[in-house]
Amino acid sequence: MPNFSAAVAAPAPRAASRLGGYCLFLDVDGTLVDFAPTPGDVHVDPPLAALIAKGSLALGGALALVSGRTIADLDRLFSPQRWPAAGLHGLERRDALGRTTAPLHGRAQLATARAMLDAIASQHPGVLIEDKGASIAVHYRQAPQLAESLNWMLEQLVRDLGNEFDLQPGACVLELKLRGPNKADAIQAFLTEPPFAGRVPVFAGDDLTDIDGFAAVERAGGLSISVGNRVRGRLRFASPAHLRTFLADLLLATPTATGSGA
Repeated sequence: MPNFSAAVAAPAPRAASRLGGYCLFLDVDGTLVDFAPTPGDVHVDPPLAALIAKGSLALGGALALVSGRTIADLDRLFSPQRWPAAGLHGLERRDALGRTTAPLHGRAQLATARAMLDAIASQHPGVLIEDKGASIAVHYRQAPQLAESLNWMLEQLVRDLGNEFDLQPGACVLELKLRGPNKADAIQAFLTEPPFAGRVPVFAGDDLTDIDGFAAVERAGGLSISVGNRVRGRLRFASPAHLRTFLADLLLATPTATGSGA
Protein backbone atom coordinates (compact mmCIF):
# COMPACT_ATOMS: atom_id res chain seq x y z
CA MET A 1 0.00 0.00 0.00
CA PRO A 2 1.25 3.51 -0.72
CA ASN A 3 2.62 5.40 2.26
CA PHE A 4 -0.42 7.63 2.70
CA SER A 5 0.89 9.36 5.82
CA ALA A 6 4.05 10.40 4.03
CA ALA A 7 2.00 11.63 1.09
CA VAL A 8 0.25 14.16 3.33
CA ALA A 9 3.47 15.92 4.22
CA ALA A 10 5.35 15.55 0.94
CA PRO A 11 4.64 15.67 -2.81
CA ALA A 12 2.61 12.61 -3.75
CA PRO A 13 3.55 11.50 -7.29
CA ARG A 14 5.50 8.38 -6.29
CA ALA A 15 2.73 7.18 -3.96
CA ALA A 16 -0.01 8.22 -6.34
CA SER A 17 1.57 6.40 -9.26
CA ARG A 18 0.65 3.14 -7.54
CA LEU A 19 -3.04 4.00 -7.02
CA GLY A 20 -4.22 2.18 -10.13
CA GLY A 21 -4.96 -0.88 -7.98
CA TYR A 22 -7.13 1.07 -5.51
CA CYS A 23 -10.75 2.16 -5.35
CA LEU A 24 -12.16 5.05 -3.33
CA PHE A 25 -15.37 5.34 -1.31
CA LEU A 26 -16.28 8.77 0.06
CA ASP A 27 -18.84 9.93 2.57
CA VAL A 28 -20.04 13.48 1.86
CA ASP A 29 -21.36 15.54 4.81
CA GLY A 30 -18.63 16.10 7.37
CA THR A 31 -16.12 14.30 5.14
CA LEU A 32 -15.96 16.10 1.79
CA VAL A 33 -17.97 19.15 2.86
CA ASP A 34 -18.47 20.90 6.18
CA PHE A 35 -21.76 20.60 7.98
CA ALA A 36 -24.25 23.44 7.52
CA PRO A 37 -27.19 24.55 9.72
CA THR A 38 -29.52 22.42 7.56
CA PRO A 39 -28.80 19.73 4.94
CA GLY A 40 -30.24 21.98 2.24
CA ASP A 41 -27.63 24.64 3.00
CA VAL A 42 -24.78 22.34 1.91
CA HIS A 43 -23.28 23.05 -1.51
CA VAL A 44 -20.60 21.36 -3.58
CA ASP A 45 -18.26 24.03 -4.90
CA PRO A 46 -16.68 23.79 -8.38
CA PRO A 47 -13.21 22.81 -7.06
CA LEU A 48 -14.68 19.82 -5.18
CA ALA A 49 -16.79 18.77 -8.17
CA ALA A 50 -13.67 18.94 -10.36
CA LEU A 51 -11.65 16.98 -7.79
CA ILE A 52 -14.18 14.13 -7.74
CA ALA A 53 -14.39 14.05 -11.53
CA LYS A 54 -10.62 13.97 -11.98
CA GLY A 55 -10.23 11.44 -9.17
CA SER A 56 -12.79 9.12 -10.76
CA LEU A 57 -11.00 9.39 -14.10
CA ALA A 58 -7.63 8.68 -12.47
CA LEU A 59 -9.09 5.56 -10.82
CA GLY A 60 -10.78 4.25 -13.95
CA GLY A 61 -14.22 5.01 -12.54
CA ALA A 62 -13.55 3.15 -9.28
CA LEU A 63 -14.87 5.96 -7.06
CA ALA A 64 -18.24 5.95 -5.31
CA LEU A 65 -20.07 8.24 -2.91
CA VAL A 66 -21.30 6.47 0.23
CA SER A 67 -23.63 8.77 2.13
CA GLY A 68 -26.61 9.15 4.42
CA ARG A 69 -28.23 11.34 1.78
CA THR A 70 -30.48 9.87 -0.86
CA ILE A 71 -28.92 9.14 -4.23
CA ALA A 72 -31.26 11.75 -5.72
CA ASP A 73 -29.89 14.34 -3.32
CA LEU A 74 -26.31 13.36 -4.14
CA ASP A 75 -27.12 13.83 -7.82
CA ARG A 76 -28.50 17.28 -7.02
CA LEU A 77 -25.36 18.24 -5.12
CA PHE A 78 -22.95 16.99 -7.78
CA SER A 79 -25.06 17.86 -10.85
CA PRO A 80 -24.57 17.33 -13.74
CA GLN A 81 -22.32 14.40 -12.76
CA ARG A 82 -23.87 11.15 -11.54
CA TRP A 83 -21.44 8.88 -9.70
CA PRO A 84 -21.73 5.30 -8.46
CA ALA A 85 -23.30 5.81 -5.06
CA ALA A 86 -24.80 4.31 -1.93
CA GLY A 87 -27.49 6.43 -0.30
CA LEU A 88 -29.39 6.28 2.97
CA HIS A 89 -26.38 4.66 4.68
CA GLY A 90 -26.47 1.76 2.21
CA LEU A 91 -30.23 1.19 1.81
CA GLU A 92 -29.99 2.55 -1.74
CA ARG A 93 -27.22 1.72 -4.19
CA ARG A 94 -26.41 2.64 -7.79
CA ASP A 95 -23.68 0.62 -9.45
CA ALA A 96 -21.21 1.76 -12.10
CA LEU A 97 -23.69 0.80 -14.85
CA GLY A 98 -26.37 3.03 -13.36
CA ARG A 99 -28.53 0.21 -11.98
CA THR A 100 -30.26 1.26 -8.74
CA THR A 101 -31.67 -0.84 -5.92
CA ALA A 102 -33.81 0.57 -3.10
CA PRO A 103 -36.20 -0.79 -0.43
CA LEU A 104 -39.92 -0.63 -1.11
CA HIS A 105 -41.36 -1.93 2.17
CA GLY A 106 -42.28 -0.08 5.35
CA ARG A 107 -43.60 3.10 3.71
CA ALA A 108 -46.93 3.06 5.58
CA GLN A 109 -45.20 2.85 8.95
CA LEU A 110 -42.83 5.64 7.97
CA ALA A 111 -45.76 7.85 7.00
CA THR A 112 -47.23 7.33 10.47
CA ALA A 113 -43.86 8.07 12.05
CA ARG A 114 -43.50 11.23 9.94
CA ALA A 115 -46.75 12.64 11.33
CA MET A 116 -45.56 11.96 14.89
CA LEU A 117 -42.14 13.49 14.24
CA ASP A 118 -43.69 16.58 12.66
CA ALA A 119 -45.70 17.03 15.85
CA ILE A 120 -42.53 16.75 17.94
CA ALA A 121 -40.72 19.28 15.74
CA SER A 122 -43.59 21.74 15.98
CA GLN A 123 -43.15 21.78 19.77
CA HIS A 124 -39.35 22.15 19.71
CA PRO A 125 -37.91 25.12 17.79
CA GLY A 126 -34.66 24.27 16.04
CA VAL A 127 -35.64 20.67 15.25
CA LEU A 128 -35.82 19.88 11.53
CA ILE A 129 -37.49 16.81 10.03
CA GLU A 130 -36.02 15.48 6.77
CA ASP A 131 -38.08 12.82 4.99
CA LYS A 132 -35.78 10.71 2.79
CA GLY A 133 -38.36 8.17 1.70
CA ALA A 134 -36.89 5.04 3.30
CA SER A 135 -35.78 6.94 6.39
CA ILE A 136 -36.64 10.07 8.35
CA ALA A 137 -33.89 12.20 9.86
CA VAL A 138 -34.44 14.39 12.91
CA HIS A 139 -31.84 17.17 12.87
CA TYR A 140 -31.14 19.13 16.04
CA ARG A 141 -27.97 21.04 15.13
CA GLN A 142 -29.80 24.25 15.98
CA ALA A 143 -31.12 22.83 19.27
CA PRO A 144 -28.31 20.65 20.70
CA GLN A 145 -29.78 20.82 24.21
CA LEU A 146 -32.56 18.51 23.01
CA ALA A 147 -30.27 15.59 22.15
CA GLU A 148 -31.12 13.42 25.14
CA SER A 149 -34.87 13.97 25.09
CA LEU A 150 -35.11 13.45 21.33
CA ASN A 151 -33.13 10.23 21.58
CA TRP A 152 -35.52 8.95 24.25
CA MET A 153 -38.60 9.87 22.19
CA LEU A 154 -37.28 8.24 19.04
CA GLU A 155 -36.26 5.09 20.88
CA GLN A 156 -39.86 4.78 22.06
CA LEU A 157 -41.12 5.35 18.53
CA VAL A 158 -38.83 2.66 17.08
CA ARG A 159 -40.09 0.17 19.64
CA ASP A 160 -43.69 1.02 18.74
CA LEU A 161 -43.06 0.61 15.00
CA GLY A 162 -41.68 -2.92 15.31
CA ASN A 163 -38.60 -4.81 14.26
CA GLU A 164 -38.32 -3.46 10.69
CA PHE A 165 -36.76 -0.21 11.89
CA ASP A 166 -33.57 1.02 13.50
CA LEU A 167 -32.52 4.30 15.10
CA GLN A 168 -29.25 5.55 13.59
CA PRO A 169 -27.44 8.30 15.56
CA GLY A 170 -25.16 10.79 13.82
CA ALA A 171 -23.68 14.26 14.20
CA CYS A 172 -26.63 16.25 15.63
CA VAL A 173 -29.07 13.94 13.90
CA LEU A 174 -31.14 10.88 14.76
CA GLU A 175 -32.40 8.84 11.84
CA LEU A 176 -35.34 6.46 11.85
CA LYS A 177 -34.54 4.02 9.05
CA LEU A 178 -35.70 0.77 7.60
CA ARG A 179 -33.52 -2.18 8.47
CA GLY A 180 -31.43 -3.32 5.56
CA PRO A 181 -27.99 -2.96 4.02
CA ASN A 182 -25.54 -0.58 5.68
CA LYS A 183 -22.47 1.20 4.32
CA ALA A 184 -20.33 -1.90 4.80
CA ASP A 185 -22.80 -3.98 2.77
CA ALA A 186 -22.80 -1.37 0.01
CA ILE A 187 -18.99 -1.27 -0.15
CA GLN A 188 -18.79 -5.06 -0.22
CA ALA A 189 -21.31 -5.14 -3.08
CA PHE A 190 -19.27 -2.60 -5.07
CA LEU A 191 -16.16 -4.73 -4.53
CA THR A 192 -17.76 -7.63 -6.39
CA GLU A 193 -18.35 -5.51 -9.53
CA PRO A 194 -16.22 -3.74 -12.14
CA PRO A 195 -14.44 -1.39 -11.96
CA PHE A 196 -14.09 -1.89 -8.16
CA ALA A 197 -13.51 -5.67 -8.15
CA GLY A 198 -9.93 -6.74 -7.54
CA ARG A 199 -8.89 -3.36 -6.16
CA VAL A 200 -7.85 -2.38 -2.65
CA PRO A 201 -10.58 -0.24 -1.06
CA VAL A 202 -10.10 3.11 0.68
CA PHE A 203 -13.03 4.64 2.56
CA ALA A 204 -13.20 8.13 4.08
CA GLY A 205 -15.90 8.99 6.63
CA ASP A 206 -16.50 11.06 9.72
CA ASP A 207 -19.32 9.62 11.80
CA LEU A 208 -20.71 6.61 13.65
CA THR A 209 -22.50 5.49 10.48
CA ASP A 210 -19.09 4.99 8.85
CA ILE A 211 -17.63 2.57 11.41
CA ASP A 212 -19.00 -0.52 9.65
CA GLY A 213 -17.55 0.77 6.38
CA PHE A 214 -14.17 1.23 8.01
CA ALA A 215 -14.27 -2.37 9.20
CA ALA A 216 -15.27 -3.61 5.73
CA VAL A 217 -12.36 -1.97 3.93
CA GLU A 218 -9.89 -3.04 6.61
CA ARG A 219 -11.06 -6.67 6.30
CA ALA A 220 -10.38 -6.36 2.58
CA GLY A 221 -6.84 -5.16 3.25
CA GLY A 222 -7.72 -1.53 2.56
CA LEU A 223 -7.48 1.77 4.39
CA SER A 224 -9.99 3.63 6.58
CA ILE A 225 -9.68 7.43 6.71
CA SER A 226 -11.46 9.43 9.40
CA VAL A 227 -12.25 13.14 9.27
CA GLY A 228 -12.72 15.03 12.53
CA ASN A 229 -12.76 13.43 15.95
CA ARG A 230 -16.02 11.47 16.18
CA VAL A 231 -14.53 8.21 14.88
CA ARG A 232 -11.03 6.88 14.34
CA GLY A 233 -9.66 5.49 11.08
CA ARG A 234 -6.20 4.20 10.27
CA LEU A 235 -5.45 7.64 8.78
CA ARG A 236 -6.97 10.79 10.26
CA PHE A 237 -7.62 14.34 9.04
CA ALA A 238 -8.86 17.28 11.06
CA SER A 239 -11.43 18.60 8.57
CA PRO A 240 -12.91 18.17 5.10
CA ALA A 241 -10.51 20.82 3.83
CA HIS A 242 -7.54 18.70 4.96
CA LEU A 243 -8.98 15.60 3.30
CA ARG A 244 -9.60 17.48 0.07
CA THR A 245 -6.02 18.77 0.02
CA PHE A 246 -4.78 15.22 0.53
CA LEU A 247 -6.97 13.87 -2.26
CA ALA A 248 -5.88 16.65 -4.61
CA ASP A 249 -2.21 15.92 -3.94
CA LEU A 250 -2.68 12.17 -4.22
CA LEU A 251 -5.29 11.62 -6.89
CA LEU A 252 -4.48 14.39 -9.30
CA ALA A 253 -0.89 13.17 -9.55
CA THR A 254 -2.07 9.69 -10.51
CA PRO A 255 -1.68 8.68 -14.16
CA THR A 256 -5.12 8.29 -15.73
CA ALA A 257 -6.34 4.70 -15.53
CA THR A 258 -8.24 2.94 -18.26
CA GLY A 259 -12.00 3.21 -17.98
CA SER A 260 -14.54 6.00 -17.77
CA GLY A 261 -15.15 8.31 -14.86
CA ALA A 262 -18.92 8.68 -14.83
